[in-house]
Amino acid sequence: MIIYKTLAEIEIMREAAQIVSRTLGKIAEVIEPGINTLLLDELAEDYIRSQNALPGFKGMYGFPHTLCISVNEQVVHGMPSKRILEEGDIISVDCGALFEGFYGDHAYTFEVGEVKPEVKKLLEVTKECLYIGIEQCTATNRIEDIGWAIQQHAESHGYGVVRDLVGHGLGRSLHEDPQVPNYGRRGRGKKIQNGLTIAIEPMINMGTERVAQLDDKWTIVTEDNLPSAHFEHDVAVIDGKPVILSTFDYVDAALAKRK
Repeated sequence: MIIYKTLAEIEIMREAAQIVSRTLGKIAEVIEPGINTLLLDELAEDYIRSQNALPGFKGMYGFPHTLCISVNEQVVHGMPSKRILEEGDIISVDCGALFEGFYGDHAYTFEVGEVKPEVKKLLEVTKECLYIGIEQCTATNRIEDIGWAIQQHAESHGYGVVRDLVGHGLGRSLHEDPQVPNYGRRGRGKKIQNGLTIAIEPMINMGTERVAQLDDKWTIVTEDNLPSAHFEHDVAVIDGKPVILSTFDYVDAALAKRK
């Protein structure tokens, strides 16, 4: 069952999403070769708690960390560890925060130092997929219109669109109805209505769309070990149009300062 939100509830969700956005901005300030991903996790937890919020992922389904950190061929749900980031890596950072009873859930894939042009292109196209999907989130459309648009753009570049993991509704629970696949057919799925709040999150692979799970029972990797990218925004439908509750502005500002 889809739980539609009031404008007042959406405003609380906007602040939850913005807390996550600011957290990703803090991460952007320190990501570089030589840092280990556990330090990023600690930084994120400290910042979220300083904002009168709780880490949204920690303890969820037994997950022990604040961040999901996925490097290179890892798609999503990677575990922070003592792994040292290296020049040329890419790192997907997925973060959640619980604020006044509502969740924010937001992700960005970062470059570590200089990455190969073909990897940079993967990140660019995946981010484009996110915004192309968001454009379809109108009260004249249906849920699969979002995935159809994402799929068309990704596959036009020869990339694989992950089938086994999807976006989702968001609210007082981290995962609500409806599921929001990154693939689909036009005109199918639930009708989009005002008050809908969802997390749209393309997971796009350089090669095959097929994935596997590691022995840690969390980390999802590409079956061919080629890189994967992941970007995510929280979106509400207001007056029939999509409103992005999260932002990459803090990430962009942090990265601009480091150039």
